[in-house]
Amino acid sequence: MEKQNSPTPQEEYWLSGPIPKIPPLLQPAAHALLQSVREVKAYLMDFPEEQLWENLLDRASVGFHLRHLTGVLDRLLTYAKGDPLTEEQLAYLKNEGNGQDAPTSQQLIAHFEEKVNEALDYFKTIPENTLTEARYVGRKKLPSTVIGLLFHSAEHSQRHVGQLLVTVSTVKR
Repeated sequence: MEKQNSPTPQEEYWLSGPIPKIPPLLQPAAHALLQSVREVKAYLMDFPEEQLWENLLDRASVGFHLRHLTGVLDRLLTYAKGDPLTEEQLAYLKNEGNGQDAPTSQQLIAHFEEKVNEALDYFKTIPENTLTEARYVGRKKLPSTVIGLLFHSAEHSQRHVGQLLVTVSTVKR
């Protein structure tokens, strides 16, 4: 992760000041993505690998949440750029819950962190005057905007990190 005013372990990223070169309107999304990475790493410290794909109480597994965090962020960045999803992205989506031949939890965390860093690098290239440009999501071409997609990428990540916490705490019992 890029070095900036790193918050103390008790301090959330949004209290650490601006991230260099990220437009002011995208700071909240950047902070939320960085917070997501930090929390995922903390929640999965010493997580038992054999339980990574366990579906407890018919809920999504820890492995699913880790893959989904990366996949959704990748897809939302693609839409924000105005591009359609690739066949590779569609295949990834189809296999997010598949634990066969899956990477380890630490590999999945590393993939998510890489995608967050990619997102932050992308944020640095976006002129603020383009944030309200129309963008479309999925085959149905549902309407959104650049900022709407980037905000949702952060909000969605935080939502799944919360679900991940509950799942991890339940599985580790």
